Formats: sequence, structure tokens, C-alpha cells
Amino acid sequence: MRRTASLVLLAVAVFCTALSPLLRWYAFPRLAKIPPGQYQTMVLEASPATLVDYGTMKARQVPKVTIVQTLKGNVAESARIARTAGRDVVVWDTLSYVAGPDGKMVSEIPERYIFDAHSQEPVHATGEMVDGDPVRRTGIEYKWPFLTEKRDYTYFDAQTRTSAPIHYKGTRTFHGLEVYYFEQTIPWTKVPLPKKMPVQGITPESVEKLGTTRWYTTKRMFWVDPVTGAPVNGQEIHQEELRGGQLLPGGGKVTAFAGHVKMRADYVDATVALVKSQRTLVLLLTRYLPWGCLALGAVLLALSLHLEARGRRPGPGTAGGDRPETGAGPDPGPDPGPDLGGPVPPPSAPRTVSGGP
Repeated sequence: MRRTASLVLLAVAVFCTALSPLLRWYAFPRLAKIPPGQYQTMVLEASPATLVDYGTMKARQVPKVTIVQTLKGNVAESARIARTAGRDVVVWDTLSYVAGPDGKMVSEIPERYIFDAHSQEPVHATGEMVDGDPVRRTGIEYKWPFLTEKRDYTYFDAQTRTSAPIHYKGTRTFHGLEVYYFEQTIPWTKVPLPKKMPVQGITPESVEKLGTTRWYTTKRMFWVDPVTGAPVNGQEIHQEELRGGQLLPGGGKVTAFAGHVKMRADYVDATVALVKSQRTLVLLLTRYLPWGCLALGAVLLALSLHLEARGRRPGPGTAGGDRPETGAGPDPGPDPGPDLGGPVPPPSAPRTVSGGP
């Protein structure tokens, strides 16, 4: 009975030990994925900020500029591209809408971002664009990979349509989470004018004909949860200028927009709460279940070997064991009784001692 139990425990121990790497290296890449139908809205603010007045072409300070970023998963496009790409793909249609203190539009830039559902690597397909311009991304955008590493990454900048390193600057604590802090600085670069201008009748083509160009620089900062790869906070020190041409007196330059852009506090709290709930699911597949199965397998293996050793140990009264002690001495065996198969010898005659001659 002990031998059967030890074999069963040994089989379960082998199963648990084999299941541990399967959960981490096979199940995790196939189960931890961005859902194709995700929808998210983020509100950021720059308070105060500087904006250009297109009526006078002079910069003025305003109390607040609001940036609303909307992210919507395109399920139909994800399925279509996934069939040709041979892997799970997510398509995000995003919009960055900048509004002035009066709520009127300052600029809006749509994007289509196509990427691998697990690794977040860009997937190049028809429709990948920024503000209607076809692009071919390299590196990440919006989100880091699951299990983010302490290293630099390549991050795509939508304004310049190019990618540049974003540098790991250390580990910090943010709202009770241990996060990785990243920074990226884009130097002054000439960038396209938005397709949609804030003043009726002014188009990017008409501005460019007057010789005026748009320039941009930013310092980008992210606090990233290393388990899910989701930023729990983001900020930018953002500057834009219009330079040269007939729009500007003397061919000089004017600040089009400048400000320290930060996530609004209520959206920070909501993002942290969401990330805390999602990181538990990732940890189940990468840490809790694999290490738990490995530990359970080791315990069951030790128990199996213990039962096997007890089953092989000689017991009392067996060969090689201690013989029980009694006070009767050796057993002479059963009394055979008289031999009834042959003649009975006569008794011997008594011998006498003769005293005579």
C-alpha cells in the first residue's frame, strides 16, 4: 500500500515540476495579451500654458490647456491583419485633442497604431499612420512590454514621425507601486503642421506657402509598472514654435504652445487602481503559479521518497530482523510416540549379583 502511494505522489510531483516552466514560458505568452477591443480615455493638463493668438500672431499666457487622449481598439481591423500576420494583433485608433481655456480646438492629431498583442512590437500593415501620413514605426508607443526590464527602449515620437531611445533612470515608488522611471528628450526638430488648423480658412498648405514652419521639442517622462508594462503616470515639458515666413514680423519666431503637461489627478488614481488589479493576473502566470507548482512538486517528491524508504525497511520477525525472545528454549518438536510398524523388543532381564560360587 505504501509503495502504491509513493508512486502516485511521485507521478504528481513530476507533473507539477513539468507544469512550472510550461506556465511561465508557454502559457504566459499565449494568455497575457492586450484585448483587441480596449477603450480608454486620458485627460492631461498644462496649467498655466502659452498659446499663440493667430489673430495677432503673438504668444499669450492662458490659465490652462487640456489634452484629451482617446484610445479605441479596432476589433475588425485587428482580426483582418491577424489573419495575414499569423499572430494576434491589436489595432489602436487614437486621437490627441488639444483644447484651449475656452474649450475650442487648438489641434487634433489622429493615429493608427498596430502592434503585437503580447510583445507590443509594431506590426506593419496598410493603415499605419499619424495625422493621415503613412508611417513605419520602430519601437514602442503608449505601452511598455509585459515584464519591463531595467534598460533603455526605443520609443516612437508621433510629432517627428521618428523613433529615439527612451532611457531608464531608476526605480521609484509611486502611489504604493514600485515603478521604473523613463525619460526621453526630443531636440528642436522641424515637424509637419497639423492637418486641422484652429482658424477657419487657414490650412497647412497656405501656411507653408508663406514660408512659415513649425518646430517642436519635448522632455517626455513616464512612470511604468514593470509587471504589466502600463504607464501609471506621464508628463511632458512641451514646446512648439512657428518660425520665419510672411506670417511673422521680421521673419522671427513665436511660441505656438508651451507648458508642463501632466495627467489629471483623478485619471492617475483610476490608472493606478486598474494596473494594480491587472498586475495580479500577470504575476499568477509568471511567479505565483510557476513557483508554487515547483515548490509543491519538491514537497511531493520528498514525501514519495519517504514512503518508499519506509516500505523497504525490514520489520520485526522478518529475515535480518530481531528474533523474539522467550524463556522456553529450543522447541524439541512433536513426540513421535511408539513405532507401531515393527516388533516391540522384550524388556531386558534384570541382572543379579550372585553371591555364591
